[in-house]
Amino acid sequence: MSWSLPAALRSFSPLFQHAILLLLSALLAYILITLRRRLRSCEADTSIAAGGSSPAEASSATVPPSIPRTKTYAKPLRQTTSDNPSDPQRDMIKRAKQPYDAFLVLDVEATCVAGAGFDYPNEIIEWPVCLLRWKDKDYKGKARELEVVDEFRSFVRPTWRPQLSSFCSALTGITQDQVDSAPSFPEVLDEFRKFLEKHELIDPETGRRLIRFCFCSDGPYDIRDFVVKQCFISKIPVPTWLTWDVMDVRRVVGECHAFTSVTVDRDAQRRPAGAFPLPRRVTLSIPRQLHALGLEPFEGRQHSGIDDTRNIARLVIELARRGWKLEPNTPINPNRRWPWMGKRGKVLEEYYP
Repeated sequence: MSWSLPAALRSFSPLFQHAILLLLSALLAYILITLRRRLRSCEADTSIAAGGSSPAEASSATVPPSIPRTKTYAKPLRQTTSDNPSDPQRDMIKRAKQPYDAFLVLDVEATCVAGAGFDYPNEIIEWPVCLLRWKDKDYKGKARELEVVDEFRSFVRPTWRPQLSSFCSALTGITQDQVDSAPSFPEVLDEFRKFLEKHELIDPETGRRLIRFCFCSDGPYDIRDFVVKQCFISKIPVPTWLTWDVMDVRRVVGECHAFTSVTVDRDAQRRPAGAFPLPRRVTLSIPRQLHALGLEPFEGRQHSGIDDTRNIARLVIELARRGWKLEPNTPINPNRRWPWMGKRGKVLEEYYP
């Protein structure tokens, strides 16, 4: 069998014809090698999915026992397990690489009046925090087990409007006697700073962060709004360690639940009893978030700062257990201003007489 070059190439010099043939041969070899590699990859994935060993495990079988070796596993998809606590596959979730070493869950309570919105000059009257740390973080930064290692709680005495409204006391359960005998906000911050120093989160001299920690709250309001307002009213700058970005837990729970729901629907599986579909743009209360993740009902009194904080900590622990990467998602602007802010911490009375 004989063949010849196309007529278009025969007009060129023999050297050029030879170069074209080499180029075509190299291209064909590349295509064949690529197809072969993809075929091997598909065969390996099929073997692992069927319960067999990965190529790395198969090759390591010939290594002498005296040589340490690392076993490799198939990489599971995130959030492919059920929300049902009784599901035996609930713990078969990969550990995510977690960039933060500790989490400070905060849910403040503040002064309020009936009918006032978020622009009201609220004063913080309760400062509760749960400190979470990893139990199982490895040298690669992977972890999925968080635990509460300590708590901080203090009531705070308001100064602009010292008298609590009946609406505020009924909502939060905080009494006038509790705030009257409480320290001022700057004094509470001083005590809380000692709490951070005790746990080696910040440097006692400079306030510099010693490890990567992140504040967590239900929604963006606690630090972004309430802390910035309170520091203005108290005539103090926002501490540096309160100006870093915050993790809005409510937003993360919504993303996690949406991801889980899509996975369940895609696999045509029955939605677990401990979860419910979330409408778009729905505002999730803490009890609804707990239910969305299949956790037990709210523990304690709603709108009690310390009880809210403990239940938000439960949400963060569950998100970590599910292999969700925990990191800030809400920026803080310590220089934010509202129309009622006058000069040097003065609240303009014409806005709220």
